[in-house]
Amino acid sequence: MRIPTRLSVAAAICLLYAGAACALDYPPRKPGLWEMTIQSDDGASKAPPMQTQQCIDAATDKAMREMGSSTGQQACSKQDMRTEGGKMVVDSVCKIGTTTATTHSVVSGDMGTGYRMESRSSYNPPLAGRKEGTAIIEAKWVGPCKAGQKPGDMVMSNGMKMNVLDMMGAQKKK
Repeated sequence: MRIPTRLSVAAAICLLYAGAACALDYPPRKPGLWEMTIQSDDGASKAPPMQTQQCIDAATDKAMREMGSSTGQQACSKQDMRTEGGKMVVDSVCKIGTTTATTHSVVSGDMGTGYRMESRSSYNPPLAGRKEGTAIIEAKWVGPCKAGQKPGDMVMSNGMKMNVLDMMGAQKKK
């Protein structure tokens, strides 16, 4: 079963901020062009890595964190973040429809040059047939945004282009 591209983008955005624990106070990312590789595994199969490039500025990064924050506050009964050995550790319990997702994430690196997030979730009842899943996000800052790009522009591995800020605005209107 293939997840529609827009759903994949939304999931990627939330995964960037450790899944549904988005409401936590993550440090801002350095403005510019970020390349991200997202690898997920549902225990039965390993999906091909999803690669994206995203152009951000401080306002875009803040808007994405705030979008996640409002979603997390509504959906999560637990959101704990702490530092252990120089890494951010996030534990959350959130509702996704009728499913409860319990997630443990570890973020290493920094938001200025590159970071890695490893996340493990369990779903009760199963979500889309999955009882559990893992995700690894590796992100690196590659420099200034490319000519013609504006903050919020995202390019998916299949070449599809969209603007996250425009998508967020469309969601608010619904």
